Amino acid sequence: MSKMKKVVVIGGTGLIGSKAVKLLQDAGHEAVAASSRNGINAYTGEGLEAALTGADAVIDVSNMMSLDKDVITDFFGTSSRNLTSAEQAAGVRHHVALSIVNADKLAANPYMAGKLAQEEAVASSGQAYTIVRATQFHEFIETLAGAYAADGVVKVPDIDFQPIAASDVAAALVEAALGEPKNGTVDLAGPERAPFESFIRAYLDAKGDGSPVTAVATVDYFGAPVAKGSLVPDGESIKGRVTVAEWLKA
Repeated sequence: MSKMKKVVVIGGTGLIGSKAVKLLQDAGHEAVAASSRNGINAYTGEGLEAALTGADAVIDVSNMMSLDKDVITDFFGTSSRNLTSAEQAAGVRHHVALSIVNADKLAANPYMAGKLAQEEAVASSGQAYTIVRATQFHEFIETLAGAYAADGVVKVPDIDFQPIAASDVAAALVEAALGEPKNGTVDLAGPERAPFESFIRAYLDAKGDGSPVTAVATVDYFGAPVAKGSLVPDGESIKGRVTVAEWLKA
């Protein structure tokens, strides 16, 4: 094992962050689970100087949900500028940010616009970095099924889907943080690619819900027009290991 490193996980108490913290600790590293709950706030800058002292890397999985494009782009952009500036002052070696596959092509969606603002702030900061763009999480499938349901039918976009387990995302972020900065983006996706509706159908079947699921070409993705490959990598990608079927069984 490499020598112990200090890694600060921004958003370290959330779904991905808490898993990343545990992986780091289990490997013998010092992991700081940074969140506003313990006085560390990337958006305001509160507590960053102390938290980053002696840190080798930062993993940023901070998050907010909003339908207001201005609000969400401000959050991600400001947080990233504060973080990278504080990292440079503290001598942090590597900044790792979690984004979304094809965020730059789906900026009509407010959340995707926010992630794009985050990517741009990081890339222009002068701090060594890696941006890990992941596909949608297995844990998000329930939300998707509900969002596209109406009048007893689930109508989803006619697109491909390649979801990934949160545990696989956390593992990839930790591996990236302990490695060398790419100063670019890498794509991360689940082990299986198939039509979107097949994953929704599998989820509903596991829940005993027999609602019809249909793919409709004119249905968008939360405000963003989509084509067949909009939510999946269009080139090389790191692959997760956990399939949706395995996740549903667990």
